Amino acid sequence: MSEPPPARSPLLQTHKSLLERLSAFIFREPENRVELLEALHNAHERDLLDADALSMIEGVLQVSELRARDLMISASQMDVIDIADAPSSWIPFVIRTAHSRYPVIDGSRDQVVGILLAKDLLRYYAEPDFDLRASLRPAVFIPESKPLNVLLRDFRAYRNHIAIVVNEFGGVAGLITIEDVLQQIVGEIEDEHGRDEDNDAIISEGEGRYRVEALTEIAQFNASFNTSLSDASFDTIGGLLTEQFGRVPRRGDSVVLDDLRFEVLRADARTPHLFLVSRLPKRSVVEEFAGAHEQRHPA
Repeated sequence: MSEPPPARSPLLQTHKSLLERLSAFIFREPENRVELLEALHNAHERDLLDADALSMIEGVLQVSELRARDLMISASQMDVIDIADAPSSWIPFVIRTAHSRYPVIDGSRDQVVGILLAKDLLRYYAEPDFDLRASLRPAVFIPESKPLNVLLRDFRAYRNHIAIVVNEFGGVAGLITIEDVLQQIVGEIEDEHGRDEDNDAIISEGEGRYRVEALTEIAQFNASFNTSLSDASFDTIGGLLTEQFGRVPRRGDSVVLDDLRFEVLRADARTPHLFLVSRLPKRSVVEEFAGAHEQRHPA
């Protein structure tokens, strides 16, 4: 006579029950990415996923959709070193900007000859015959269209941390770092130096477009854009726009306030992080507002 199977402990039964419930929400064979995200948010609302886990899963899904051009720092905003200049002339600049890596150019931003690691500058103080060119690491060039998930895999495989992004004509369009990609997954990563609120919160992209941090104070935003957005209920532009959406906005969402269009560039399950702000021609504000309203409140 065979013995009955051992009884499972209540803890094991509870654990399996949670897994089964989570699987029921996630693995219902959603037909598209939107349904998958809805299933994940449903699981979060039922406490099967915490906010951090949901945010990272959303970040992974977003990375698979984005290209290098979507996260790169534009060429005009790159902090670079000209190989023709004496180290004594740009070392104060390196100290002030406090990056770990710098593109080194030869007269033009389209002529990147290598990457200088800040730690290699110690040789300048230890070696009388310091040679900048000999200290450079090879620059990695990638097209604007390179998918971020492929780029992240290459960063890991080749132990590289920075890539120069080139456009279809071979000119330098900008740069992207492994930190930029990881931040899309795990959220903002503040370095030990923090950030300069006045210099980094609003960055011009040219052609009337600006990248604006969600933590930018509304008063600072109004002063920069000559607007009069209310700060009676919120201190930051991210809080104001979240209230406009009626929910935490997702990447790609957009809304119009005054004559400005705000598009979400980066967000997680808890809060937006970065907006692309474009100034609209006066004649198109009404049409743009109507389109944004329909997107947020479909019939």
